Amino acid sequence: MNSTGPHRIKTIAEFHQLRDLPKPKHPLISVVHFDVFKKRQGKGTEHLLFDFYAISLKRGMNHTYKYGQQTYQYDFNDGVMFFMAPNQVFSVQFDEETRGPSGWMLLIHPDFLWNTSLASGIKKYAFFDYTVNEALFLSEVEEQKMNQIIRIIDDEYQDRIDAFSQAIIVSQLETLLHYSDRFYQRQFITRQKVNHEILERLESILNEYINSEKLMLQGLPSVQYIAENLHVSPGYLRSLLKQLTGQSTQQLIHEKLIEKAKEKLSTTQLSVSEIAYELGFEQPQSFSRLFKSKTHQSPLAFREQFN
Repeated sequence: MNSTGPHRIKTIAEFHQLRDLPKPKHPLISVVHFDVFKKRQGKGTEHLLFDFYAISLKRGMNHTYKYGQQTYQYDFNDGVMFFMAPNQVFSVQFDEETRGPSGWMLLIHPDFLWNTSLASGIKKYAFFDYTVNEALFLSEVEEQKMNQIIRIIDDEYQDRIDAFSQAIIVSQLETLLHYSDRFYQRQFITRQKVNHEILERLESILNEYINSEKLMLQGLPSVQYIAENLHVSPGYLRSLLKQLTGQSTQQLIHEKLIEKAKEKLSTTQLSVSEIAYELGFEQPQSFSRLFKSKTHQSPLAFREQFN
């Protein structure tokens, strides 16, 4: 399949048709196994956009995946999980030697969650906004837990759907998401080298920005700007910082800004208004409010300590 734009998949039935699979047993949910996918022939790039949630666990991957402008090559046998929310564009590049992964994919249309605890609750799981390079790498024990849960969901899906099916499946899905959240927190801790490299690059990006004219000309850096320069998603950065520092991206930006403000207040004769302007504030009052909220004193009161 070769195309320049994304192929929008509106229903789970459409996805089954795309992959030459039998019709789903339920229009709003499906469990599919990668070993039943037909082997791909030749090279090509596939761009997909789902109108439903997709959770997958894959083994033996050898694909090039793309989110936005970032491209990631995977070639490993360990279990890895991906989470996709509706309306995310997902691209996969195949070559003639590509081997298909093993594992499973759980597809859930938002309508299936209607009138359940996950109808709005599913949005609290930040990993649905992570990009493909921020996948969840599972230990053998963790993978076994996920497979146990999906077997229960699959058994319920394969049996005749009745009045209890939705509640049972949603309950198992919620358990799977809770475990995913736990395992991501473990991953933030265990992948110390990679994560601390991100923190070091974040420090460097903030220092470069705040010590340049960008601050005065463009104002405070946005969370999106920071994430893009770190090549991570805003959601992943937010979760990583919360786990490692207890702060949000915005709080770290403000912390760096206050450090710069203190430096200017203690080492220059610039007025508070001039400092506010150099730090990207259009109104000095906004700067003073932020400074006081972070230091519990006004900029002038802070400066008086050095006179």
